[in-house]
Order: sequence, then structure tokens, then C-alpha cells
Amino acid sequence: MGSWRMRTGAVVAALLVTAGCGTAEASSSGSGAASPSGAASSTPAAPAAAAPSVSSASPARPSPSPGSTLRVVGLGDSVTSGYHCDCDDYVTGFAHLLAKQDDIRVHATNDGEAGSTSDGLADELEGTGDDDRDLQDDVAGADVVVITMGANDLAPALDSFREGSCDASCYDPQVAQMQTDLGRVLDRVQTLDHGHARVLVTTYWNVFTDGDVARHAERSGYLAWSDTVTRQANAAITAVASAHRATLVDLYAPFKGDGSDDPTGLLADDGDHPDAAGTALISRAVLEAYEEH
Repeated sequence: MGSWRMRTGAVVAALLVTAGCGTAEASSSGSGAASPSGAASSTPAAPAAAAPSVSSASPARPSPSPGSTLRVVGLGDSVTSGYHCDCDDYVTGFAHLLAKQDDIRVHATNDGEAGSTSDGLADELEGTGDDDRDLQDDVAGADVVVITMGANDLAPALDSFREGSCDASCYDPQVAQMQTDLGRVLDRVQTLDHGHARVLVTTYWNVFTDGDVARHAERSGYLAWSDTVTRQANAAITAVASAHRATLVDLYAPFKGDGSDDPTGLLADDGDHPDAAGTALISRAVLEAYEEH
């Protein structure tokens, strides 16, 4: 999937929701080649042996002064953008939940784009084009940054598997490059916001398709192979989050438990992106990680 970002220079859609006394103001800056709702590139899972839940601590939880607004920015692939889901994206959902729980005003801007890679996002965060600068301004003004990124980086591994095989010698270098590029993303986020923002980084339940769709569409051995690659990817994401003192948000266990749960009921009909229930689950996981650290 190719990726591109279409920005209008203003919020394309805004929703002001009363949550008790708090309000959540969710806005989406039109993103990606995807439809306004929809979720990230591939689907993700947990680290090597055990699915991590939440780890490390970025700056303390922002405490907006009375009357001010907490600004949340989402970065990442189609999971972030909400692709293939006729529902609010998880960044918007998180903003609503946070506003209600903490009785504050929260403004969410979703800069996720379908097909985005870690390398591509890092380049945009370092670029000089108008769209790049708009993205950088969003990050610089954020109090909270939530990132789901890395699955699309591993698409060549899936191509190799489908063409014959892709063992550790095939996918390990791609995971290592993803880890390096994701590190560039977090480096740039911290530079732009001067270390002010609370940064949360999610893992994946599967970096490729999963559930019934994958069982019927892919060849024998695919589910075990994709789970292995996902755990390796999640371990790399965990390492990057820890190195940057970011809060890790585990999405593997909520979707798949110890790896034996079937995530079909949480996935859209493409088997790759979360449906409304899966997206709501991600919003709750992000809130839990945010509140715990």
C-alpha cells in the first residue's frame, strides 16, 4: 500500500463531546490514502517470549491548568489512522476516555497514514516540505504523542514467505532496520517537543493478517510464522520504547492473550485492521497505560 498525507492546514473533522464535566475535542487532520476511518498497515503482536504490558516512563503525566486543553497527537500507520473501520480511530477514542476519566478538555489530532513506514515517518519529521512542517508543528505542540508504527516495514518478509520461505535470516535484518528507523522517529519526536510530551508506543497483535481471514487466505504454517515475526517486531518496539523512556502499550495480550486466543472478533473483514470493537480495545489499552505511568 502506498502512503501519502493530505492535509488541509486545518482540522478536517472536529467532534466536541461532553464527558461528565470534562470534554474531549477530537479532530482528524485528513490522513493517508485511507478513508477517514480505518486502521494501520498490518496488524501487530507481542514481544519475543512474553507479551509486555507497559514499560518505561516518559515525562510525568501532563497536568493541564484549569481551563486549558491537553493536546494528543497520533502518529503511525493505518492502525493509527483508523483505516478500514467505520468508527472513530483509537486516538480519538483515547481522547474521549481521558477527558471523561480525568474531567479535562482533550484535543486529539490524528496524523496516522495508511501504508506509512518508520523510515518514511522519520523522513517526514525531518523534512522541509509544507506537509512535513505541519506534521512537525503538531508534534511540537503536543502534550501526549501516541505511536503505532513498524508493521509496514516488514512487508518484504511477507512477500518472501508467500514466494517460498522466510526464516530468521530473512526477517531478522528487516526487524533490525525497523528498530533503527523507529528509533529515529522517537529521537525526532523528542527533539521537536523538547522532551515535554508524554510518549506512548504500542506493539501489535500481528504485523500481518490474522484470524479467520488469514487461516483461509494463507498457506499452512502462516499463523505460526507470522506470530514469530510479530513477537520479534514487538521485542524491537519494546527496546526502542525503553531506550527513549517512552511508555509501552501492549496490544498483543488484549487481542490474543498468551497467543492462543483467536482475534477474529476484533478484526475488520480484511483480517488486517481492527474493527470497532478492536479499535475501542486499543483506546482502552492506551488509557490504561497512560494512567498507570
